[in-house]
Amino acid sequence: IKVILPKNNFALIEVNQENKWHFSSIKTDNDDIDVTKGCCIHAKLYKQKPNTLKEQNASTVQTNNINLFLYAGDGVGVVRKKGLKIEPNYPAINPTPLNMMIENSLDIIGKNNDIFHAVFSVVDGKNIAKQTANEKVGVLGGISILGTRGIVKPISAEAYLDSIEAEVSVANASGSKTIVFTLGNTAHDYANKSYDKSIVIEIGNFIYDGASRLKNTGFEKMVFISSVAKMCKIAQECKSTHNRFGGIDFDEVKLWLENELNINPDSQEYLTLKAVLQTLSIENSKKFSAFLGYKAGISFKKWFKELNIDIKHIQ
Repeated sequence: IKVILPKNNFALIEVNQENKWHFSSIKTDNDDIDVTKGCCIHAKLYKQKPNTLKEQNASTVQTNNINLFLYAGDGVGVVRKKGLKIEPNYPAINPTPLNMMIENSLDIIGKNNDIFHAVFSVVDGKNIAKQTANEKVGVLGGISILGTRGIVKPISAEAYLDSIEAEVSVANASGSKTIVFTLGNTAHDYANKSYDKSIVIEIGNFIYDGASRLKNTGFEKMVFISSVAKMCKIAQECKSTHNRFGGIDFDEVKLWLENELNINPDSQEYLTLKAVLQTLSIENSKKFSAFLGYKAGISFKKWFKELNIDIKHIQ
């Protein structure tokens, strides 16, 4: 089937016709960070509203003389919290894919004058959703139908950043004045023990892009928790801590130790920050770690002048 995408692009999608009113398709593989790769998506059309649906409001499409009501079936979530692009109790189908559904249905519907009920479901979607932030942001019962272009850009981080944006939005809508960003599993586990889980967000390697989502929110305090090595990269103004964007500049680390902290570093060549810390006393190790946190704060200040960041405390 030729599917019209945003900005007048199109894609050819392989679709199985299960019967006259029932179609399915397998989501193709891609290089995105995406747990929904390979999932089976079903679309069923009814003349009468099915009585087995979970509690929800229908997303309503009115075009030509047709009233089309869209529902979340098994494996597709329903929004239950404020703060997302979709109002609570509606199917978790974002505006772009919803508009795509409208545009692509025009030729099929033609000038028919009728009412239809469309149910979208995803095989095992409820379990797939456990690998996402859906439950945390208030999307219950399955995955979300997301997207802004209708097709995944190879090697993109769009899905992950969309997830961060959704979590930030929900935390902001809750009225919390504090947001907690973590980098890595150990930092995330630590944060969940120390703060309300609803305001703790794992931002992966996306330091700059993740923090950019704080613009135009009501937060007054950002807590940032990271390993010392990742903090060092941010201190050296790395906007992403992924290895493909480079490693730690150990020549600069030595200069910091000598000129900023009056610590005489070992003369050996370092390959890891852990090796640097092992050459320091416990007191100097703590001092150096705190310094890296402070320098990372300086990077945030430089990147986001409009946020008026004030570095309060480093541990």
